[in-house]
Amino acid sequence: MSQPSYVQEYSAIVDVLNQYNEGGKQANSSIMKPAFSEQATIFGVTADGELTGGAISGLFDVIGTAFRPSPEARAVIARIDIVGSAASARIDTNDISGFCFTDFFNLLKVAGKWTVVSKIYHTHAAL
Repeated sequence: MSQPSYVQEYSAIVDVLNQYNEGGKQANSSIMKPAFSEQATIFGVTADGELTGGAISGLFDVIGTAFRPSPEARAVIARIDIVGSAASARIDTNDISGFCFTDFFNLLKVAGKWTVVSKIYHTHAAL
């Protein structure tokens, strides 16, 4: 019995996540938008401990208004887990518009294409 191999799927997911990374680095939501399902959501916790988020369009609005291009930004895909048509991923980002984030993504393979359906994040305290 052969074990499933996700090499091709892993590479396709990396491509999707790199759209997100590049869009953040350039402060250009049009670069990252294709990585997300139109129904995707984003959630995090404010400094006051309150839940914040909703439709992914909120991320695109923030990227377009509050972020600036950050050529110094560095991101690493810390992990990707894949099972069939579902996957999860973690990205750690430093120095993106003066912030550091850990992002967790849930992805689904829909009609042959990987897409982010949800993102949750943690904003690290500034040093």
